[in-house]
Amino acid sequence: MAPWSGLWGARAGADAYRGTPVVVKMENPNWSISEISPEDADDEDFLVSGAGARARRRKGGRGKNAKQITWVLLLKAHRAAGCLASLASAAVALGAAARRRVADGRTDADAACAGAPGPAGESPVLRSRLYGFIRAFLVLSVLLLAVELAAHFHGWDLAASALALPIIGVESLYGSWLRLRAAYLAPLLQFLTDACVVLFLIQSADRLIQCLGSFYITVKRIKPRLKSPVLPDAEDPDAGYYPMVLVQIPMCNEKEVYQQSIAAVCNLDWPRSNFLVQVLDDSDDPTTQSLIREEVAKWQQTGARILYRHRVLRDGYKAGNLKSAMGCSYVKDYEFVAIFDADFQPNPDFLKRTVPHFKDNDELGLVQARWSFVNKDENLLTRLQNINLCFHFEVEQQVNGVFLNFFGFNGTAGVWRIKALEESGGWMERTTVEDMDIAVRAHLHGWKFIFLNDVECQCELPESYEAYRKQQHRWHSGPMQLFRLCIPDIIKSKISVWKKFNLIFLFFLLRKLILPFYSFTLFCIILPMTMFVPEAELPDWVVCYIPALMSLLNILPSPKSFPFIIPYLLFENTMSVTKFNAMISGLFQLGSAYEWVVTKKSGRSSEGDLISLAAVAVPPKELRHHQKEGKKQKKHNRIYKKELALSLLLLTAAARSLLTKQGIHFYFLLFQGISFLLVGLDLIGEQVE
Repeated sequence: MAPWSGLWGARAGADAYRGTPVVVKMENPNWSISEISPEDADDEDFLVSGAGARARRRKGGRGKNAKQITWVLLLKAHRAAGCLASLASAAVALGAAARRRVADGRTDADAACAGAPGPAGESPVLRSRLYGFIRAFLVLSVLLLAVELAAHFHGWDLAASALALPIIGVESLYGSWLRLRAAYLAPLLQFLTDACVVLFLIQSADRLIQCLGSFYITVKRIKPRLKSPVLPDAEDPDAGYYPMVLVQIPMCNEKEVYQQSIAAVCNLDWPRSNFLVQVLDDSDDPTTQSLIREEVAKWQQTGARILYRHRVLRDGYKAGNLKSAMGCSYVKDYEFVAIFDADFQPNPDFLKRTVPHFKDNDELGLVQARWSFVNKDENLLTRLQNINLCFHFEVEQQVNGVFLNFFGFNGTAGVWRIKALEESGGWMERTTVEDMDIAVRAHLHGWKFIFLNDVECQCELPESYEAYRKQQHRWHSGPMQLFRLCIPDIIKSKISVWKKFNLIFLFFLLRKLILPFYSFTLFCIILPMTMFVPEAELPDWVVCYIPALMSLLNILPSPKSFPFIIPYLLFENTMSVTKFNAMISGLFQLGSAYEWVVTKKSGRSSEGDLISLAAVAVPPKELRHHQKEGKKQKKHNRIYKKELALSLLLLTAAARSLLTKQGIHFYFLLFQGISFLLVGLDLIGEQVE
C-alpha cells in the first residue's frame, strides 16, 4: 500500500522535510542570524554548523522540532525582557517627572503662577466647589474600600436572605450597611445611571446620524457650487468679481505670531485697491505694540494697504475690538469682511475661493473655511486635538452647512457680508463666544451659511495642557451663557419649528450641555460608585462597546490617527471634568464664566512660512531674534487638583472591582484613572524642564 501523502502526510524521497524551517533573528548585533530546520541535529548538533552537524543527523524529527520551539520562545522572551526594560526606564522617568511636579508645589489654584487671576469679586469658595465635591466622593470611596476589604478578609459573605437575621458585633454594622445600600442607595444610583444612559444613547444616535450624513456627502460628492461663474483676472478688476473686502486681524499680546499673520494676509492674491487690512491690536504690553506697529509700517512701505489700530479703552475682549473697528467711517465702502486670528495663515488664493460664493447669492451671510494645523504632530496633546477638530469640521460643520445652511461661526478663517452683521445687531460683548453669538442672531434673521471643506487655513494648536484647558473652558462656558440670553429670541423668532428645535435641542442642549454632563457624571462619578453599590449595575456595552464605537466614528475623518484611538477615548473622558465645570459656570452665571484668557501660541510655524512670504520686509536674522525673544518667557508645569482627585477616585474603584471580578469595569477604571493621573500631573503636552 502506497504511503499516504495528504496535507499532513510526510513527503517521500531523500529531500523530504519533516517541518517548516524557522528563521530566528536576534536584535543583538553581536549574534548571528541562524536558520533552524527540522534536518538540524540535536542540542549539540545545533551548536555545530555546516557538514559536521549534518553528519550526525538523526532520523527522528520530533525532538528537534521541540528544541526549535524552545529556542524561539527563548528569543521571544529576550525581546520581551528588552521591552520590559524600556518600560521600566519610562516608568522611572515618569516617576521623576511626577516627583518634580509635587516638589515644585504649583497647582492650578495658584493664580500668581497661572498668570491669569480669577475674575474680580468671585469667591474662592465658588471656584473650588467642584473640587470639594470630587474630594468628598474620594474620601467616601476610600472608606468604603476599607470596609469592603475588611469584609472580604474576614469572610463576611452575607447573603441577602441572611441580612434580616440578628448578627452580633462588627458584622451587624456591615449587615446594616448592606441593607441600607440595597434599600435606599441602589435605587437612587440606578435611576441616575439609567437617566445618563438614555442621554448617552441619544447623543450617540445624533453622532451616528451626523457621520451617516458626512458619508452621504462624500459618496455623492456634494459641495457648495458657485451660482454664477467668476472670471479670475487680477490684472483687470473690471473683468472679474473683485468686490471691496476688509480684512481684520484681531490680536492681543501676540508677540510670537503677529509677523506670520500680517505677512500671510498682505500676500493675499486680490487687487490691492480692493482690500484693506486692519491690524486690531489690543496688546497692553508697550514692547509688543511697538513691534506690531513697526511691522505694519514695513508692509506699508511695500505698497500694502494696511492700518494699525489700538484701542484706548479695551472693553469687551475680542468682540469689543471687532465692534470698535467696524465703527470706522471708511467701513461703509466695503461689502465683505474677512477675519483671521493672529495665528492664522490664509493661502494667497483664500479670497478667490471664498468671496465668489457671494455673487448673485443675496441670502448668503457667511462663508467659513476649515482649519489645518501646522503643529498637529508636535506631541500627544496636539494629536488628540487634531482628531477632535477634524471631526468637528469634516462632520459637524460640513453636515450642518449642507443640510441646514447653519453652523456655529468659528471666529476666524471666515468671510462675512457686512450687511448681515449689521442687520443681526453687530458684535456684542455679552458672552465669551462672540462668534457663536453673531452666528445664531444671523440665523434668526434668515441669513444662510456655507462651509467650504476644501478651503483650508493654517493655524496652531495649543501645545500645553494649561493653554488647552483654558481654551476649552471658554468654549464650553460661553455657549451656556449664550443659551440663557438668546432662548427668548429663538422662541419668538419667525424661523420654522424644525430650525427652532435644531437650535434649542440639538445645537445647545444636546451638544453643549448634555454631552459634558453625562460624560462627567456617568464615567467619573456613577461608574466608580457602582463598584461600591453593586446592586446598581452599569452594563458592559455602556462602559466599553458604545464608547469604542463613538471613538471609532470620531477618528474616521483623520484615519492616520487610528493608533491613538484608545488614548483619545481616555483623554476625552478626562477632559469632561473641565467641560462640565465650564458648562455649570456658564449655565449658572458663575464668575469663571466671564474669564477670557488669550490662548498661548508658540510661533513654531512662523519662521519658515514668514521667511518665504516676507523676505523683503523682514530680514531672517531679525525674525529669528524676535522669535527667540518671545520664547524666553518662564513657564511651569503644575498639578491640577480636580483631575488628580478623580484619578485617585477611579483607581480606588478599580481596586474595589477586583473583589467582584468585573473585568471590563476594572480595566476601564484602571486605565481611566491612569489617564487622569497623567493629566493631573501635567504630563501630557508641552513639558518644561
